[in-house]
Amino acid sequence: QSTVCEKIMELLGQNEVEQRQRKVLILSQDSFYKVLTAEQQAKALKGQYNFDHPDAFDNELMHSTLKNIVEGKTVEVPTYDFVTHSRLAETTVVYPADVVLFEGILVFYSQDIRDMFHLRLFVDTDSDVRLSRRVLRDMKRGRDLEQILTQYTTFVKPAFEEFCLPTKKYADVIIPRGVDNMVAINLIVQHIQDILNGDICKWQRGALNGHGRTYKRPFPEQAESAAVLAAGKRSHLESSSRPH
Repeated sequence: QSTVCEKIMELLGQNEVEQRQRKVLILSQDSFYKVLTAEQQAKALKGQYNFDHPDAFDNELMHSTLKNIVEGKTVEVPTYDFVTHSRLAETTVVYPADVVLFEGILVFYSQDIRDMFHLRLFVDTDSDVRLSRRVLRDMKRGRDLEQILTQYTTFVKPAFEEFCLPTKKYADVIIPRGVDNMVAINLIVQHIQDILNGDICKWQRGALNGHGRTYKRPFPEQAESAAVLAAGKRSHLESSSRPH
């Protein structure tokens, strides 16, 4: 999901733009993990804390931050350290943008947050691919293979099936094969360019006014997480990632 967002940014040429001047930006749900107690952090360091459960996120802070972003305000977003499993003192300043890609494993789980989005994307990836990417990523974070696999079978896979996969029904667009599906990604990029050029079609205006979705076009399908397009200064976009 985060890879899809990064590819979208690259194709739009926004990676080369100074942050304050960007018309499109990425915001991750991962930034909103709760501050852990000492006991929870000890469990996390042993791979015994469930970071894939909806309760692992500070949903109140996430909602208020997104609300401010939708209203075109400059906000401060928490910075999370995935090695120590802690929220850092430093924050990241996010400036108003025309399109915001909000990505995360459970961005559709809460209705209050889900209803803020103006286009919902679900990135579908084969389970073996998801596991292999997770192993490589977590080993780079200094975790041993046994802990990674134990955490996957104990928390990640069950949580995916219970909490993430059911939210697929809320998606407006399903993108199978993730970043390898350049046909789907190019269509999304074109859609964003239309927004930036002011060519917003009627169904989008309805979504921005808080009405229900009137457009739904799934791409051929497969299985994983979530991506989104939400309403912001003018309109905003979102996706999904799996940090722990």
